[in-house]
Amino acid sequence: MRHLVEGRKLNRTASHRRAMLSNMAVSILDKERITTTVPKAKEVRRVVERLITYGKMGTLHGIRLAERRIKNKTILKKLFDDIAPSYQKREGGYTRIIKLGERPGDNAPMSIIELTGRGKPDAVRKTKKKTKTKKSRVSAKGRTAPSENAIKEGADEKNEPSDGVVSQ
Repeated sequence: MRHLVEGRKLNRTASHRRAMLSNMAVSILDKERITTTVPKAKEVRRVVERLITYGKMGTLHGIRLAERRIKNKTILKKLFDDIAPSYQKREGGYTRIIKLGERPGDNAPMSIIELTGRGKPDAVRKTKKKTKTKKSRVSAKGRTAPSENAIKEGADEKNEPSDGVVSQ
């Protein structure tokens, strides 16, 4: 029975699976984006998010827990000095999985897994251009838009009493 047993086996032995997920996690932390199959991406997401949480701890215990998965000292230093501090205000969701379609050859579902919000230009969404306001469209057609002084004078007139008596 599989009571409370988590994770996918991915058709590998336990040692092979652990080594593969550790290597993939190191690649994500190093390159910040990799292409893999969807089931592997979903499994490595668990590993990477836990490592970033260890990095946010910033303690000796967190370093030792992360070092169990990450054997490369430069990547471990990058995790604690660069990646984890950038997610200090975020509660979770450090990675995103983008589905690509099927791989030609074996028809395996492929995806990209990447770190979110790291300031890369290709990871930032393009924003829509702002549409012109009605006033600027009118002035663009050749008609002049009212000046700021005329608008202020009109506002002053609205504040005056309607009986025509000017108060001093």
